[in-house]
Amino acid sequence: MLADSYIVPQCRVEPRSLGALMALYEGNFIKLALLAPALLDSDRTGGWKGEPALSRAAGDLDLHLCVDAVTRYTIDLRLTYIFDEPAGMLANPDLHLRVYLDARMAEVVSWSDSHLHAVLRQLAATNSGELDRRWSKNIMLGKWLDYLGDRGHGFLS
Repeated sequence: MLADSYIVPQCRVEPRSLGALMALYEGNFIKLALLAPALLDSDRTGGWKGEPALSRAAGDLDLHLCVDAVTRYTIDLRLTYIFDEPAGMLANPDLHLRVYLDARMAEVVSWSDSHLHAVLRQLAATNSGELDRRWSKNIMLGKWLDYLGDRGHGFLS
């Protein structure tokens, strides 16, 4: 398994610093590329737009990926589980990602306002600074991408 721990920073970076956040974005890009390699193929990315993709893995919920926008250098997408709740269908964690193709980075732009999981609710409530918010969202993304890979999720086309 390719891990973001193999990324060697070009300088010393402190946790929760801008440099560490950029390294985290780079690690998230690598993990997303393993989950959906064809998504990052610039010749085929346009085919993903508007067409939700589904990944099924034994013992886990279906994973939904939907590309919202594609430009020359970025891809905006949503990655989520869909829960069948009594009040209706609920997307959670409903991560909105921006992938920077030229910089080879991926970041969480936003996530759902209401979370089913207590840890996500706590992360959303306790981080007040912009850097802290970005750090916690992107740490969560990295861990979730690791989990998805371990569970056997993947998008082939």
